[in-house]
Amino acid sequence: MLTARYEQLGLVEGERLLDLGCGGGRHAFGAAERGARVVALDVDLAELEDVRQWLQALAAEPEPGAGSGAVVGGDALHLPFPDGAFDRVIAAEVLEHVPDDDAALAELARVLRPGATLAVTVPAWLSERVCWALADDYHAPAVDGGHVRIYTRTGLCRRLEAAGLVPTASHRAHALHTPYWWLRCLVGLSNDRHPLVRAYHRFLVWDVVRAPRVTRAADAVLRPLLAKSLVVYATKPAPALASSLPATG
Repeated sequence: MLTARYEQLGLVEGERLLDLGCGGGRHAFGAAERGARVVALDVDLAELEDVRQWLQALAAEPEPGAGSGAVVGGDALHLPFPDGAFDRVIAAEVLEHVPDDDAALAELARVLRPGATLAVTVPAWLSERVCWALADDYHAPAVDGGHVRIYTRTGLCRRLEAAGLVPTASHRAHALHTPYWWLRCLVGLSNDRHPLVRAYHRFLVWDVVRAPRVTRAADAVLRPLLAKSLVVYATKPAPALASSLPATG
């Protein structure tokens, strides 16, 4: 289940892509399958090990046009890469966990090469507002790793601009996932064995695997209001070329 769209990101085979806060690696795998040279970074070393094994499996039996991948442990505030190291960057559902999101965005802008594009995804405003109202342990400081802020599209674009990036496009995603999280908040986030939670989870897995037209249509209709995620794309401007004309006098 992908949130960012590679076609809007502008990903081209052979490019270097950073998947920041990769989690289970869904965007890293998708980018590698499309021929990118992927670095998957996360602070959770256990999840990184799973991602490493999946990327190794992909490398062992590569499909035509497939790329490559590596994993790196690290955090968003101190990226262990030189300036301009990546052609594309994805930061999916990361910023809402980071107390200093401005510093994180500055780091993303630093490692993105001039002229290249990144995609940032965060929880959509309405979905997130309801989750915060239903469950205190959904957000920080009640729980480690909780969400520390709620974004609007305008607010996220302003933060991207403050980091020296130019927002270019946006969309929303995963409307059918929002009721699942509202349900989780209602019955208790730790109560993932609740019959209704388990039933809805089975439905979501079925939907991701089968992608029937009826649920794709429902998701598209509901997305403007009930989207779980907001995605914003932004470009790092290329530096202005200095005039090469010789001085006259």
